[in-house]
Amino acid sequence: MGTMVEAFRHVGTVACLSPKKQRFSSISILFFFADLQNFAAEMLGMEAALFVPTGTMSNLIAVMVHCPERGDEMIVGDLSHLHIYEQGGSAQLAGVHTTTVTTLPDGTFDLEQLESRVRLFYPKPVFCHTRLICVENTHNIRGGRVLPLDFLQELRALADRHGLSVHMDGARLMNAAVAQGVAPSTILQYVHTVSVSLNKGLGAPVGNILAGPRDFISRAVRCRKALGGVLWQVGPLAAAGRLALVNMKNRLEKDHHNAKTFAQALLDCGPHLFTLDLEAVETNIVRFYLKQNHWTPSEFCERMAQVCEGEEAQLGQRIKVRMIVHVGNAVRAVWYHGISAEDTQLVIQKIQFVASQKMESLKENQARSVA
Repeated sequence: MGTMVEAFRHVGTVACLSPKKQRFSSISILFFFADLQNFAAEMLGMEAALFVPTGTMSNLIAVMVHCPERGDEMIVGDLSHLHIYEQGGSAQLAGVHTTTVTTLPDGTFDLEQLESRVRLFYPKPVFCHTRLICVENTHNIRGGRVLPLDFLQELRALADRHGLSVHMDGARLMNAAVAQGVAPSTILQYVHTVSVSLNKGLGAPVGNILAGPRDFISRAVRCRKALGGVLWQVGPLAAAGRLALVNMKNRLEKDHHNAKTFAQALLDCGPHLFTLDLEAVETNIVRFYLKQNHWTPSEFCERMAQVCEGEEAQLGQRIKVRMIVHVGNAVRAVWYHGISAEDTQLVIQKIQFVASQKMESLKENQARSVA
């Protein structure tokens, strides 16, 4: 949070030097945006970058540029954010058809299945024109899984064989880079374009970076304008975004460690209540399941967000934990800069308390049934 305050103070200082004193001049705004975009492009190993308000808009712009004709087609994973959580904007607004491939447990695709989706007989008039493959890294629904570099290399080779572009929804790209111990540009050498969130784990208040070749970004600028994504008087957001890229990436490992600590604590609560794959917890997301017939995911999430009678006295303080019911009746917990190691221990205390209450309730019910 300190870095964001620093960003706003820095922009305020520049604004005071502008001719209109308390207002940001157009020169200062352009400076902060250009600085952010140039820095992001260099960090990501791309020719150019563009600030966009949201990740959904950023992905949509990428689809619009890569698939310029109505009836063009893109291939995406069936569990991808772009396919499930973005309201079908590619079809609604860009006229782009989507075909899906199965998302494997690690977030990858079967490349033979992927290749079978390419419309090899285009331009026969009955077929769409396949132009784009989209991947997600890290993969949200698969619990923050990191796409292996060898998979991306093989995917790019397949795309090149068929003259296709590859776009990465890299909302949590920095988490993937930290988990693999590589620079973001090492991952992105296998894709043509990428969208990267500046908030989420990096902690900026808002914003997304879309990066790629210079001619791609030139066309993306026009699409952003058409979608209403041009913002004015937001120098502080650009400054905060730059500081997020500079200062916040190195702390993501703490989030990964805290998530892993929590996942292990879930398993330690007992095999009768929770189930998860500990090896699948690679970054800052933990997806876990509740054993059948004990309680529903909704009931569990509601209980974790409550403080019941006598609980504060036993735990020493009021602890409320917000989790969500996720795809496939899983529960999802996500770590970010606002959750410390100490907070994680409080979450563990809370879940141990709730789990012990549930176990006592199960034993009582079992005793009644026997009686």
